[in-house]
Amino acid sequence: MTPAPGRCEAWSLVRPRTTRPLTSGTRTRNSPPGPEVDPDHEGPARRPGRHRSPEGRGEDMKIGIIGAGNIGGNLTRRLTALGHDVYVANSRGPHTLTALAEETGATPVTVEEAPRGAEIVVVTVPLKAVPDLPSGLFDGAADGVTVIDTGNYYPRQRDGRIAAIEDEGLTESRWTERQIGHRVIKAFNGTYAQDILDRPLPAGDPDRIALPVAGDDEAAKRKVRDLIDELGFDTVDAGGIDDSWRQQPDTPVYGLRGGVEAVTKALAEASPERTPDFRG
Repeated sequence: MTPAPGRCEAWSLVRPRTTRPLTSGTRTRNSPPGPEVDPDHEGPARRPGRHRSPEGRGEDMKIGIIGAGNIGGNLTRRLTALGHDVYVANSRGPHTLTALAEETGATPVTVEEAPRGAEIVVVTVPLKAVPDLPSGLFDGAADGVTVIDTGNYYPRQRDGRIAAIEDEGLTESRWTERQIGHRVIKAFNGTYAQDILDRPLPAGDPDRIALPVAGDDEAAKRKVRDLIDELGFDTVDAGGIDDSWRQQPDTPVYGLRGGVEAVTKALAEASPERTPDFRG
């Protein structure tokens, strides 16, 4: 994958490979491009495109989204279109989200308010901003709230060097868990933001894209996989959070537009060694 100009270098640290099996669902086709990364938001960025109508509906939920960049904004668009009650926040305040709220019907709120009563909270902010999130952020969330982490570590391009990641060998999402004091499910971190709008397909379609999902809480992981299915994508179980290095930047699955078979293969082929482009 070709890095965007100014993109950071990765790790020299080698972690032990996990032998945990990778499980998957419906098979689809692989068509891989190389993404560019938007340094201000999470996930590979794409040019604007057409909104495709969502397929299918699940049980409506209250969902909080913290971060209204490429990934957060497009998840707001899709999840409100599916009928979910979405509360969206960013670091600049609800008054800056008026246009997104008018477009989608989502409720703009403060960061502290976004998780209140939410069954799912998506944290989609630059990694360097995670320690600045309010303490006790999820205290008012619904019991058993599921937190989705879309984060990526770009030490040279954006985040600066994080010693716990590079020296202690923590995965990006394990580090995020320690900062926010709550378990997370890692998903959407290698997804083109525009694909959330443009590429949903019904279950069983041979061209349906699959997304890797990692996490230690199996019930929370199932909830996220079900939500992604509702959004129009297949999923592959990428293991626990300590296995989530398999889907970090510059791994074979990062930015891969492939089906279950291709994504499963890419996860299995990942190396735990950070490349020089992703070391601080």
